[in-house]
Amino acid sequence: MSSSQSTMPSQSDSKFDELKWVIQIRRTLEEELEDDSEVPVSIFNVPKALMASDPDSYTPQQVALGPYHYWRPELYEMQRYKLAAAKRSQKQLQSLNFQTLVDQLIKFDPRIRACYHKYLDFNGETLAWMMAIDASFLLEFLQIYAIKKGKVIARVSSRMSHLVDYAGRKSAHNTILKDMVMLENQIPLFVLRKMLEFQFPSLEAADDMLLSMLVGLCKELSPFKLVEDLPKIPVPAECAHLLDFLYHMIVPKLEEPSEIIEVVVDDQNQDMQGKEKSSSNSSYVKQFLDVIWNMLSKLNRGPISLIKKVLVSRPVKVILKLPWTILSNLPGFTILKQPVEYFFFSQEKEEVKPENETSGLNNNISKPPSVEEITIPSVSDLSKAGFHFLPTNGTISTITFDIKKVTIYLPTVGLDVNTEVILRNLVAYEASNASGPLVFTRYTELMNGIIDTEEDVKLLRERGIILNRLKSDEEVANLWNGMSKSIRLTKVPFLDKVIEDVNKYYNGRWSVKAGKFLKLYVFGSWQFLTLLAAILFLVMMAIQAVCSVYSCSRILRVSTIQ
Repeated sequence: MSSSQSTMPSQSDSKFDELKWVIQIRRTLEEELEDDSEVPVSIFNVPKALMASDPDSYTPQQVALGPYHYWRPELYEMQRYKLAAAKRSQKQLQSLNFQTLVDQLIKFDPRIRACYHKYLDFNGETLAWMMAIDASFLLEFLQIYAIKKGKVIARVSSRMSHLVDYAGRKSAHNTILKDMVMLENQIPLFVLRKMLEFQFPSLEAADDMLLSMLVGLCKELSPFKLVEDLPKIPVPAECAHLLDFLYHMIVPKLEEPSEIIEVVVDDQNQDMQGKEKSSSNSSYVKQFLDVIWNMLSKLNRGPISLIKKVLVSRPVKVILKLPWTILSNLPGFTILKQPVEYFFFSQEKEEVKPENETSGLNNNISKPPSVEEITIPSVSDLSKAGFHFLPTNGTISTITFDIKKVTIYLPTVGLDVNTEVILRNLVAYEASNASGPLVFTRYTELMNGIIDTEEDVKLLRERGIILNRLKSDEEVANLWNGMSKSIRLTKVPFLDKVIEDVNKYYNGRWSVKAGKFLKLYVFGSWQFLTLLAAILFLVMMAIQAVCSVYSCSRILRVSTIQ
């Protein structure tokens, strides 16, 4: 937009000058055509769904940076500190005054406006002064995080000493830090570079100083412990703003997903699949009987031998030779069909599942996952099932599951008073800006899935995965559980592989199957309990009938005392 947009007539104007309006539109288009570079929008409004969940995490509480919240009365108190920073910045300018800097920023007016998603209803000079003053304050604050030769440069003016300290012990300091990472409270990074150009002899020196500031700040704010030898530090010229730089520091960049190939199944293939399913069902009864027989073969005394004699009798053999599809449709057996298949054959069904129906990441990367695919057992449940958890030194890309060691590797994450705001605004920025998979959002969903209670947090804290600097484990659990709100579901290949493998291994454990079986088909099914009671009653009647004909004491090897 051009600098003349502030004089655009509003609908409330009683008099509308059509000629003036046309002149303004023509001038705006001409100015935008002169700018050949297309600047993508990078400073967005927080999506309403996220804003409604926790407004305080997205709305600055102490300082406004940029135009979105600049005119809020409760934030205008910081204006005097901004002006003081601008005065000190003016002293560092090389034989230039502050007005010269503002005039330079006016030339970048279309580029600055292009960075903002929201319409900015004021003229170019106002915007340039706003950028210059806010950038002066932000650069002075960032100086305490500048790193040179392993040392931190901590230069804080006496006027701001009650607001800022490197140790971060003051509440105002943490509040400013949280305000700085909010999505709606960003200013373009090239404005900071332009400010530093006037303070340093060369562009390279200005870039080095800006990079040193940003890296130092990100090491302070990042919930993950960034190693000293960072794999690839983003170049300030390639990043849109401070939050964008932080995002690229901690979120791995994924390769573009491969093209999805849809497989169409015709009627003939469906018939073949039906026949295969029928034959596989008929083989289930043999597998089921093999399991039962192996269990009984180890027991040869007492009532078990009687049961074995009954099982090998001719009528029972005839019944057991019936196909499973026929047997399961007999009266009473329909209730047993589903629990027997679940308990004994669920793993086999997963193994023979067609490749195009599995959650294969290569074929369905871009298809949004279902809610069931995001579901994962909690840390407590996984620990009871034999899973182990170990920390890694790195970011999200280090998340893996070793099936041989039954160990889940998670990056060490430090949680303090600033973490929730950082996490939420990273999710909001990713949802607004990312065109591909929402990697960071998927990570928060994973952590939300495995953490349900403070007991889960305690287990991860004891293993060094969570570094808790909050008041309690319960507060950490509430933090992760509150992160469940997302804009859309997405697939992230390496994270979805971990979730899939963990769920598959967990659901394949016999202890887990037994617990689910009892809960679903025994305690939660009156029909099954009724059938079980009827079978028990018939067995007792059969034993009584046998004992009336044969001597039970001799069969059961029970000696009677005369």
